Amino acid sequence: MSDVSVLPGTLAVRNLFEDLLGREVTVNPGEPISADEIPTSTVAIFTDSAQKVFAVLGMDLKLAANAGAALGLLPAGAAEDSIDEKQLFPNLAENVGELCNVLTSLLNREGSPHIKLHQVVYPGDPLPGDARAHLMALGRRVDLLVEVNRYGKGKFSLSLAP
Repeated sequence: MSDVSVLPGTLAVRNLFEDLLGREVTVNPGEPISADEIPTSTVAIFTDSAQKVFAVLGMDLKLAANAGAALGLLPAGAAEDSIDEKQLFPNLAENVGELCNVLTSLLNREGSPHIKLHQVVYPGDPLPGDARAHLMALGRRVDLLVEVNRYGKGKFSLSLAP
C-alpha cells in the first residue's frame, strides 16, 4: 500500500465548505494559526485505522463561529457574539463538530489507509500535546483564509503527520 496522502487543494476545501454551508465561500492562502490563537481554536484530530495521528486541523474562533452559524442557518450576529465573547457557543460547536466530520472526506484517498475523525477539541478544552505539536509543525500543511459569504473569515490550518 503506497502512501498517496496529499494535502487537499484550495478548490477542494472551498467546494466542500460551499456544498456543506450552501453559500459562497472564498478560500485564499493564509497565515498559520499562531500559538496564541490555539486556546480559542477548534482542533480536529484525525487518525488512521491503527489509531495513529494522521492529520490535525485547526480553525480559529472566527472561522469556527462563522461556519458554525452558517451551517445552523443562524444569523451572522450569532457568530459575532461568539467571537466578541471569545468563546464558541455550544450550538455553534455542535455544528463545527459536524463540519470536522465531513472534512474527513478531504483526507481519504483510494489506496490509502482509511482516515476518520478521532476527536474534536473545542476552545477551553485541554488539547493533547501531540496534537498541538502537529498543528504547529512545519512540513506537509496547508494554511488558508476561508471567508463565508455574509458571515466573515477566519483561519484554516491543516497539518499532516510526518
